[in-house]
Amino acid sequence: MLIFNISISVENSFFFSSSSILCSCSNYLSPSLYFSPYIQFIALHSRKQHHISFSFSSKLPSTPFHKNSPSRSPLHSTATQELVETSTSSAPRFIETGYIFGVHGFQGEVRVKPTTDFPDLRFSKPGTRWLKQQVSGTETLEEIELVEGRGHPGQSWLVRFNNIDSMEQAQKLVGSTILVRDEDRPVLEEGEFYTHDLIGMTVILKESGEPVGSVVSVFNSGASDLLHVKLKSKQGGGDSGPLIYVPFVEAIVPTVDLEKREMLITPPKGLLELNIRADERSKKERREIEWKERKKFQRRLIAAKKKLCEMEQQHVFDGFRHGEKEQTRLLANQIVTLNSKLLQQALPYIETPCARHNLVQILSAVPRSNTLKVSDNPISDQYHKLQRAGHLLTSNGKAAIILVLQEIENIEKSSDTNLVDSEGNENTCRLVKAFLDDHQRLVKIEDRSSVPVVLICSAHSVSSLQEFFSVHDYFGFNSEKVWFLEEEKLPVVNSSLEGHTKNKVLMKSPWEFLQKPIGSGGVISLLSSHNLLDKLNEMGVEYIEICNVHKKHEHGLTLLGLVDSCKANVGIQLFKDGTYEEDFDVILTMSFMKKLVNQINKLKFHAVLASNSYAEKVDKEWVNVVPSASNSYEFRCSIYSSLDVSPINRVCVLDST
Repeated sequence: MLIFNISISVENSFFFSSSSILCSCSNYLSPSLYFSPYIQFIALHSRKQHHISFSFSSKLPSTPFHKNSPSRSPLHSTATQELVETSTSSAPRFIETGYIFGVHGFQGEVRVKPTTDFPDLRFSKPGTRWLKQQVSGTETLEEIELVEGRGHPGQSWLVRFNNIDSMEQAQKLVGSTILVRDEDRPVLEEGEFYTHDLIGMTVILKESGEPVGSVVSVFNSGASDLLHVKLKSKQGGGDSGPLIYVPFVEAIVPTVDLEKREMLITPPKGLLELNIRADERSKKERREIEWKERKKFQRRLIAAKKKLCEMEQQHVFDGFRHGEKEQTRLLANQIVTLNSKLLQQALPYIETPCARHNLVQILSAVPRSNTLKVSDNPISDQYHKLQRAGHLLTSNGKAAIILVLQEIENIEKSSDTNLVDSEGNENTCRLVKAFLDDHQRLVKIEDRSSVPVVLICSAHSVSSLQEFFSVHDYFGFNSEKVWFLEEEKLPVVNSSLEGHTKNKVLMKSPWEFLQKPIGSGGVISLLSSHNLLDKLNEMGVEYIEICNVHKKHEHGLTLLGLVDSCKANVGIQLFKDGTYEEDFDVILTMSFMKKLVNQINKLKFHAVLASNSYAEKVDKEWVNVVPSASNSYEFRCSIYSSLDVSPINRVCVLDST
């Protein structure tokens, strides 16, 4: 057994600066986390030719970051991340390829979570690997032979090692990190680069030959790679100016010369001024702010833990005693960002289920004067009148549009809700483009600058959509009035009849909750938690349209005109063959939406039985449990819960069935 003193800590959302790593992310992690200078990321980056038009705002949109391998989207550049570590210049360097988080079966197989984009090479090809473990507080590195491996649903791998033949032996490997030697890296194809080859390169303007700075790190946004470039100081004296981001695509970085250690860039107008730090505070002042942020996070963590203890969910803290720093940070962030108030509201519906909305029956009581049928041809003059009224309200910025890109159906088929599906990202972007390009559904491009838009989607689609909108000049919308939000989720809870495990939050891993989207009703919670209602109110918005882009909404403008004409709180479009649970086009007045937010405790949930694999601590070891039948409850909430708050005579219906 070889033993090295090794310091490893990895977080995909870290930005690198000299010998330390400064965390700068949107998920409330500590902003000042420093690590060993002997650790660096190595990532394979490729550039694809794009025809891009840019429209920059004064700030780079914030992107939620997750501990997932980078997504591969056919629309954008891709990145492969693997960690390179070394203790001295003469010691061998190793690449982190994944970590063991569970046991599979009784024959010694282990479950591996990849941290590489080469899982076939790393986990199915037999050969020598190294396991990094903690033994009596010391980092150890042990050589081991990989015998075989195969992919497993949920973006994990099942791997068998030599001389590991029983579940007991396999459990001893849980928590280990799998390494390979640096020289085993795949051979690069033309146009691909590793991060450590790019870091330190001089960045030069191709047109003038003027040096503008140097690359200090490379960050993967999920859609493409971003070069983190430190500009030259205006006072001279080297690269000591502010940091900016440069998209690593061929249209902007046409030339990369590894021998000269130079890259030529052709930035669009305004790119070099984008996201420049205006904060000129001293290093001491910035550290004081970082310290205050850490203390603030710790206070929030303590409060969140207390709330979970009140709900008898203390078992979710077990991961703090198992795993490395970046994994325990992930768990802390999961706990802090959990909507415990909404979870506490949903749990009672397991014991006392509520009746599902019979939308047809409810809307049958709507006054006939508040109902418009559009199934008959030709469409009436009243229809066109209401359509013009809706168009005028929208183009004048009186209506905000919330597009919900739900993936519940796909997620239910997967045991991993954070599965990064590049094909899914492409389909999502295609659906959004089709929606925005159809002028029967929406106002024309020249009338969109005053229209606020909110896109609600899965976590792994946020960055792809952000870049997709940037590439298409935000489809005519004002970039300052476009928001990208992650869909509201709640943890999955155990449905076991055993008293000590019933209604306990299930863990996806020792450091992550197993969570699922709650549906369209989560929009109300999201608008509240992000203070978007106040921002929309300041913009003069009077109506909010919430619709699913998977359905046709050619009557959306007419529905808006109908709501305005009837002075209604809620307007609903009925679809032919609709399921009504998640087929929705609903318009709410701003005043009524504020009322819903203030009465969010009236939202109704449905506890849906489902089968979910999960991680569980058994005899001080973490194992993965694969159920053979329904074992858990997932929570669903519909936007139609809003009907419980509004008088029926303040509801209007556009019937397109």
